[in-house]
Amino acid sequence: MARKYKSSASYSSYSPPPSSSSPLFDYKFIAILAAIFIFGVGVGIAFSSSANFNPENVASREVIDRSAPNAELCIQYGASAMVMDTRFFVTLNPFNVYVSQPSIEPGCVLRTNNWSILEQRNLVTQKQVRDCKNRMNTFGFTGELGSDADIDCIYQNDAADNLFRNQPGMGPIAPENDNF
Repeated sequence: MARKYKSSASYSSYSPPPSSSSPLFDYKFIAILAAIFIFGVGVGIAFSSSANFNPENVASREVIDRSAPNAELCIQYGASAMVMDTRFFVTLNPFNVYVSQPSIEPGCVLRTNNWSILEQRNLVTQKQVRDCKNRMNTFGFTGELGSDADIDCIYQNDAADNLFRNQPGMGPIAPENDNF
């Protein structure tokens, strides 16, 4: 079968059929998707990083610092803390361990070289200071320093490692802030 060719005049208006291998997405569509993605990430970061400073949600060290008894004194001479009181019950026959619901309240841990604050206010006796010092411990308290302060000689547990240390991008912890 012989092919018939068109005249040269008809070639000028000829356009090839559309190619079936066109790009899956055009650049405008990709730009719109990228803008939506970036906007979504920005909104997500904004919602997740908004700090809630009410007492029911302890989300930062600043909230704990502000809630500590005698906050200025605590920050200057020690560190604010969350104090947890709980009770353990152990039965022997049968052997079982029961734990009460902990109660949490703000507190303060004093550095060992700042115990004189408690002595000056007659909140601890010389014997309590000597006993606490002999056991290489320090003092911690809850409640405002005065008649309602609950002061205890507390032991620093070095066996509990802080797994947040030595993280990439974190600087070294100052030695005076690490131990009490």
